This record gives sequence, structure tokens and C-alpha cells, in this order.
Amino acid sequence: MRIAMSAAEVGDDVLDRDPTMRRLEDEVAGSLGTAAALWVPSGSMGNLIAMMIHLRRGDRFLAPRGAHVLESELGSAAWLAGGMPQPLEWRVGPGRVSADDVRAAATTESLYFALETRLLCLENTHNMAGGTVTPPDEHARLVAAAREAGMRVHLDGARLWNAAVALGVPPAALAVGVDSVQVCLSKGLGAPVGSVVAGSRSFVAEARRVRKMLGGGVRQGGVLAATGLLALARIDELATDHANAARLAAGLVELGWEVAAPETNIVIATVPDTAAALESLTRVGVLAWPLPGGVRFVTHRDVPAHDIDEVLRRISVARSPAA
Repeated sequence: MRIAMSAAEVGDDVLDRDPTMRRLEDEVAGSLGTAAALWVPSGSMGNLIAMMIHLRRGDRFLAPRGAHVLESELGSAAWLAGGMPQPLEWRVGPGRVSADDVRAAATTESLYFALETRLLCLENTHNMAGGTVTPPDEHARLVAAAREAGMRVHLDGARLWNAAVALGVPPAALAVGVDSVQVCLSKGLGAPVGSVVAGSRSFVAEARRVRKMLGGGVRQGGVLAATGLLALARIDELATDHANAARLAAGLVELGWEVAAPETNIVIATVPDTAAALESLTRVGVLAWPLPGGVRFVTHRDVPAHDIDEVLRRISVARSPAA
């Protein structure tokens, strides 16, 4: 990544565009099947830009319970985009909502002071549900339900690459019909910074303006875009992370943990006392993330298979954090 940064061809992306940044944006747009794309510093900014464009102040938006736009972006969808969030329950599976629930939630009263539901936010994979995947046919039904109700659709695809690899389909197959999509270049792909938000040419033109409003314009952005191009060449390698997650989950089950089988690279274990479990893990040098009633482990390119074996060995010789 550092070598790619040092060799990047650069320009001024705020004025006349940076050539390496333009190449990255074109490559992502082609991968997602969209007309255009725009680099942003973070996935949270990409999601926020989309919501600021799609929503009017006071509009309601729908998202699966636990979605990143609801729980992990400091309320910026309400604070800056002016949206009223409404979570949808997981009725199809962990992190997955039904088209019927989208239709039901989209119903609005004719009174002028009633909330108008304007946007459906999807997330694939769903982070807090354990990296669960929404397949193309289910995605299509959700988009169709939103369209029937007159809603726009934004896809938080921070880990869309993982979903595509897990399903063996092109990323574009998981973004069909949406008005905008955000994808992350860090996470499992390993870039140090950067996401991309994509959609129609008119959407991206407006997104560029909103990015500037939020302080996201960069000058010699090619230094960062070069790492994104290298990251895109690593998408197929995510299959190794998925295999390592399955290896970790199976090993934890053998040690008596209650673990859901991972679909991608996120392993969630249910524990009776999250704080005690994390303390016990930390004592043996294993780091995890707290969740209500559980802990989360994430595999990525810097965690090879032998590290998974070492994690399991350390947990096995310690008092079980799941006890």
C-alpha cells in the first residue's frame, strides 16, 4: 500500500480532478453497474451524503434493526440529513427484513402533518447481525417493494464485496435497482482509508457538492486512491477471511461456546456476561468487540489461519469466557 501511494500519479481533485482518483471511481462504478462514483474518506460520510440527497427534513427512512446508519454513525442521519429513523425487524433471518414489512411501514396518512416515508436503507452484509448476506432475489423484492411505495433506496454496502464473494456473484448483482450505494475500500480489502459512493451521474454530481460541504474534498487524492485500486485487486482473497471465520466459529463451538455459523467474516458468540467475557479474552491477548449479550470477532487479511489456531489455543487454556 505504501509503495502504491508513493508511485501514484496525482492532480488536484478539488479543481480539475485527480487522474488516479478518477480511475478508481470509474473502476468502482463499473464493478457496481452504476453510471458514476465518488471517493469519500469514510463509509459513514458516504452514507450521510446519500441520505442528505435523498431525504427532506422530517422525512422518515426505514432500515433493518441494528443497521450501521441507525447505530454506528452518531445519529448523523437525523442530525445532519434531518431524517426520522424507523427500524424494521429481522423477519427473514438475522439482519434481513421482509418486503411485506417494507410495504406496511411505507403506508402514510393523507394528512399533511403525517410522516412521509421516503427512503429505504439496506445493508449488505449486515454488520451487527454477524455479516449476514442478502441474496440477489431477496434484494430485488425489497427494492421492488420500496419502488411500489414511492421510496428511494440506498444500499450501505460497506462489505458488499464480502457478500459477492460469499454468493459467487458480481457485486453489481447485489446493487440492482438502488439509487445509491456505498462500498468500503478498507475493512477486509486493507486500504488505510476510503470508501466510494455511487449512483447516477446526477446523483454523483450532487454528492460531490455535499462532500465539499462536509469537508471531504481532497487535493492530491491519488495518493489515497492508489491504495483503493490495490484493494480492489484483492476482492477474491476475501474467501480466505470467510474460511478463517468458519474455522474460528467451529473451534469455539468445540470449546463450548454458543456461536452462530458465520456467512462471511464476522463471528458472533453469545455470552451471559459480555464484560466478563471481554476481560477474560483480554487476559490471554485476544481482542473482540462487545455486543448486547455477546462478543464479535472479525477476520481479515492480517489474521492468517495460524493466528486463528493460536486464538483457539489461548482460549482453551484459559477459563472459558463463555462460562
